[in-house]
Amino acid sequence: MRPHLSTFRRIAPAAFLLLALAACEKDKGPVEIKYGRDACEMCGMIISEARYAAEVRSASDNKMHKFDDIGDAVNWLELQGVGLQGAKEIWVMDSDDGKTWLEARNAFYRHGRSPMNYNFAAVAAPREDAVDFMAMRQQALKQHDCGRKEQAK
Repeated sequence: MRPHLSTFRRIAPAAFLLLALAACEKDKGPVEIKYGRDACEMCGMIISEARYAAEVRSASDNKMHKFDDIGDAVNWLELQGVGLQGAKEIWVMDSDDGKTWLEARNAFYRHGRSPMNYNFAAVAAPREDAVDFMAMRQQALKQHDCGRKEQAK
């Protein structure tokens, strides 16, 4: 028995909307990092320490860029000439468990040794030994000139 055309006309728009929403959701939130295989967008090193991983979704093309350290992520945005406005999303791994992604602008950053020696590790809640995103960013931009030297040549 074939469904009536009127039934199809009622269901089709809803089905299309659900498919469109599902497709959009793929372009939101953090993506999986293949530790030991994926490379940092800034320095090219293999991302191996989950507790310090970061991701930036570009506002211009919606592409996700992966980093081994939040310091590399904020410096990369500066080197692109876009600053924070160039980031649709910024994600950092919670250093307490190495499994939970945090929205970087809402996270706090405690001092601790990190892969690229910016020495910040993200945590979900404020602590006495932690700073907010903007304070971390200011320090990370002052600390690193890796890509800037190359750009000046």
